[in-house]
Amino acid sequence: MSRPRLPPLVTGISPKEGAAWTKVTIRGENLGTGPADLVGLSICGHNCMLTAEWMSASKIVCRVGPAKDDKGEIIVTTKSGGLGTSTVSFKLLKPERIGILDQSAVWVDEMNYYDMRTDRNKGISPLSLRPSNPLGIDIDKGKIPQKDIELIFPGMSGDFTSENFSATWYLIENHAGSSFEQLKIAANNLKKQATKKNEGSLAYVKGGLSTFFEAQDALAAIHQRLESDGTEKVEGSMTQRLENILNRASDTADTLFQEVLGRKDKADSTRNALNVLQRFKFLFNLPLNIERNIQKGDYDVVINDYEKAKSLFGNTEVPVFKKVYAEVETRISALRSLLLEKLLQTPSTLHDQKRYIRYLSDLHAPGDPAWQCIDAQHKWILQLMQNCRDEFISGQRVGVGAVDLEETRPSALGRLSQAASMKRGGSLRSQRPSTSRFETPQQVQFVEKLSDVVIGQLPNFWKLWISYVNGSLFSETGEKSGQVEKSKKNARQRQNDFKKMIEELTSRLVKLVRGALLPATMSQGDRRVYGGWENKTELTGAWLTQIIHTVRGCHEALSALEIPNDLLQVIQDLLLDLRVHCLMVTLMHTTEDVKSLAEKEDWVVDNEGITSLPSHFEQCIVQMLQSLKEPLEIKPGEINVLQLDQVQDQAAELSVSIMKVFINCLDRLSVKTDGDINASHNTSMELSSLHRFACIQEGFSPTSEQRLLIILSNCHYLEKHTFLNLADHFEKHSFTGTEKITRVSVDAVRELDRKLFEAYIERRADPIAGSLEPGIYAGYFDWRDCQTPTGVRNYLKEALVNIITVHAEVFTVSKDLVPRVLSRIVESVADEMCRLMQCVSSFSKNGALQARLELCALRDAVAAYLNPNSNASFKLALDSLPQLHSGGDKKLLEELLNKFKSSMQLQLTCFQPSNIQPVKR
Repeated sequence: MSRPRLPPLVTGISPKEGAAWTKVTIRGENLGTGPADLVGLSICGHNCMLTAEWMSASKIVCRVGPAKDDKGEIIVTTKSGGLGTSTVSFKLLKPERIGILDQSAVWVDEMNYYDMRTDRNKGISPLSLRPSNPLGIDIDKGKIPQKDIELIFPGMSGDFTSENFSATWYLIENHAGSSFEQLKIAANNLKKQATKKNEGSLAYVKGGLSTFFEAQDALAAIHQRLESDGTEKVEGSMTQRLENILNRASDTADTLFQEVLGRKDKADSTRNALNVLQRFKFLFNLPLNIERNIQKGDYDVVINDYEKAKSLFGNTEVPVFKKVYAEVETRISALRSLLLEKLLQTPSTLHDQKRYIRYLSDLHAPGDPAWQCIDAQHKWILQLMQNCRDEFISGQRVGVGAVDLEETRPSALGRLSQAASMKRGGSLRSQRPSTSRFETPQQVQFVEKLSDVVIGQLPNFWKLWISYVNGSLFSETGEKSGQVEKSKKNARQRQNDFKKMIEELTSRLVKLVRGALLPATMSQGDRRVYGGWENKTELTGAWLTQIIHTVRGCHEALSALEIPNDLLQVIQDLLLDLRVHCLMVTLMHTTEDVKSLAEKEDWVVDNEGITSLPSHFEQCIVQMLQSLKEPLEIKPGEINVLQLDQVQDQAAELSVSIMKVFINCLDRLSVKTDGDINASHNTSMELSSLHRFACIQEGFSPTSEQRLLIILSNCHYLEKHTFLNLADHFEKHSFTGTEKITRVSVDAVRELDRKLFEAYIERRADPIAGSLEPGIYAGYFDWRDCQTPTGVRNYLKEALVNIITVHAEVFTVSKDLVPRVLSRIVESVADEMCRLMQCVSSFSKNGALQARLELCALRDAVAAYLNPNSNASFKLALDSLPQLHSGGDKKLLEELLNKFKSSMQLQLTCFQPSNIQPVKR
C-alpha cells in the first residue's frame, strides 16, 4: 500500500526580493510527483502557474507576476498533497517613478505621465502633462527611509498618478520640512488649479479677450482702406498696381539674365542626363539580371540588386522608370512565390529552410514565412505518420526482416526442442543449433518505421522552432536586430499554438501505436480511425519487448531535445501500458507453453527418481522472467509496474495459474493410458519378473503404477527444490506476491501428491491384503483343529513376495519413496491380519501356535517399516491369541521363526533397516 502524500512545504526561494517578472527558484518538500501533479502556484497572491516549470519534487522555477501585495508567501498546490504552506516570503519591489524633468540614465516611457482624464468634454489639451510639483511650493524631501513609509502605509503609494495615492505619504516624502504657511499657500494653489480646470475653454477666451478685440480692429481698418483706395483712384486699386510693378520687374530680369540662365539650364540638363543614363542602365538591365541570377540560384545577388533599385526608384514619378520598376517588382513577386514554394516543399533540410526564410524576410514577403514553414512541416509529419499506418494496413508493405528464434521469444516453451534443454537445477544438457527464422510481424515493423519517422523529422522541427524563438533564423550574430525582435515577438504570440502542434504529434504517435497494439485502451471513435489491425498476427512477449525498446528509444531521442516533460507524458503513459501488456501476454503465453510440457515427458528417471519434466518447468519460468527483464526495468521517469495494485494482483494470479497448470499437467499424466498397457494389470507378480524394474531405459513405456510413482517423485522434488528455486527467481526479478505463489503451489502439489499416493496404495495394498484370507483358509484350514506347526505357510510367503515386488517397483523409481510406500502397505496388511485374527472364535493349542508363528514372522520380516498403526494392529492380533504357557511351545515357536528367517533370508534382505527415513507428509 502506498503511503499518503504530505502537503507541499516551501522552505526557500531565490532571490528573496525583486521586481515583477523576476525569475525565481522555489525549493521545498513534496512539491509534486510531476508536471501534471502541480495544479497551483501563487506568490504574493498572484497566480504564477502560467510561467511555472516543475523540475523535481523539491524544485520549481517560475516568474513573479505584478502582484498587489508587496510581500507575501509562496503557496504550492498539488493533486497528491493538496494546498501547501510556506516558511519563507517574497518581497515585490516596485520601480521608482522618474519625473518628467528628472535626469535619468535610461529611456523613460512618458505614456504614464499623459493626462488620462475621465471627462473628455472639458477643454484641456490631450497632450497636457501633469505638473511635477502640483502644490506649487518648494520641494523639501525629508530623511525618512522609504521602507519605513511603506510599513506605515501598506498597499498605498506616494505617486499622485497611482490609484492607491496617499496624500499623507506624498507630504511626508516631498514636504516634510515645509512650514504651515507654505502648506496654506499650496492649498490655495490647488484650489486655483481646480477652479481653472473646471472653467475649461471659457477660461482661454476670457484671458485673451483684449487680443481678440485688437485683431478685429486691425482687420476692419485694412478692409476700409482697400475700399476707399478702389473707389477714389482711377488707375486701379492698390493691389492691381502692385501686381503690375512686379510683372514689369520680372520681365526686365528675364531680359537681363536670359542668356546666362539658358547656359545654366543646358549644363544642368547635360549633367542630369548623364546621371539618369547611369541609373537607367542599371534599372533596365535589372529584370534580365534578376532572371539569370534566379536560374543560377544566386538569390543573395538578386536581393542586393533589388534593395539598391528600391532605394533609387521606389518612389520615382518618372513614367519610364515606373514601368521598368513595375517589371522588377513583378520578377521579385515571382521570386517570393518561388522561395515560398521551395520553403514549403517537403522533404527539405533545416539548413535550406533557414536559408529560404532569410531570403523571404529580406524580400519583405507578406505574412510570416517562418511560421508558414513550421505549420507545413507539422502537417507533413502528421501525414507521414498516417501514411505509414495506411501502408501496413492495406498490406502494401511486406516483411522486411527476419530475427533468429533465440532473439524472438526466450520463453517460447512450445519450441523447447529447438532451445537448450536443461537438467534439474538449470544445467545445460545439449544444444541444437537453430536455423529457423521468422518474419518480423507487421505491427513490429510498423512501430519501428513510425519511430524512424518521428526521430528523423521531429528534431529538425523542434530546432526550427528554437531558431524562430531566439531569432537565429535571420541572423546568427544578431546583426539584423529589427527582424530578430519581430521573430521573437511572433514566437511569443504563437507559443501556445506550437505547443498544441507538439502535443498533436506526440498524441498521434501514441494513438497509432495504441491502435496497433492496445486497441482496448482507446475509445470507439479512435479505434475506427487508428485501428484495423485485427487480422494481423498476435504478438508474443519477445516482440512486445522489442517494441518497448523502440518506443523507449524514441522517447529518449525526444527528451534529448529538451522538449518539456509534460509534452512527452503521453509517451510515458504509452510505455507504462505497453510494459503491463507485455507482462500479461508473457505470463499468459507461458501458461500455454506449460500446458504442452506433458508432451515432453519421456519417463526417464535419474538416480534420484526425477524425470526431466521439473527441469523443463523451471527452465520455462526462468526464461519467462529473463524475457521480462527489459520490460520490467525502470528507466528515468518511469514507474515500477509491479507496484501498481491492479498489476500486482493480475501478475500474481497468472503466476499462480502457471503453477496450477503444471500441477494439472502432472495430474493428467498420472491417468494417461497407452494402448499397449493392460488396464487390468495384475498386481501380483512373480519374483522372476523383477528384472523388469532393474533399469528403465529410454523409450520404455511405464505401467500406470510406475507413472504414479514417477509423478510422486516429481511432486516431492517440486515441493522441496523447484518451487523454492522459483521463489528465489521471482524475488530476484522484483516480483510481488512470491509468498502467495509459493504457498498456493505447495498446497496444490501436496494435494496432488496425497491423491496419487492414495491411488497407488489402493492399487498395491488392496490385492495383497485381499489375498490373505483365502490363503489362510486354503485347504479347509481350521484354527480349532490343526496339526502341530511345521513352519510358516505359503500364503504368508506369497504376501511377503508381493510386498517385495512393490518394494522393487518403488526402489527402481525412487528409493526415497520406499519407506513411505512400504509403511502404508505393511499397515494395510497388519490391519487385515488383525481383523482376521479377531474374527476367529476360538483357537486350539496348535492353532494358536500357528497363528502366533505367522504373525511374528510377518512382523519381524517387515519390522523396518512398522509404524504406530501397524504396531498396534500386530499387538491387537497377538493379544487375541491364547498365551503360550508351555516352555516347549515357546521353544518350538523360536525354532520355527529362525527356520523361516533362514530360508527367506535372501528375500528379506530388502527389508533390512537403512538410513532412509520415511517422507513426512
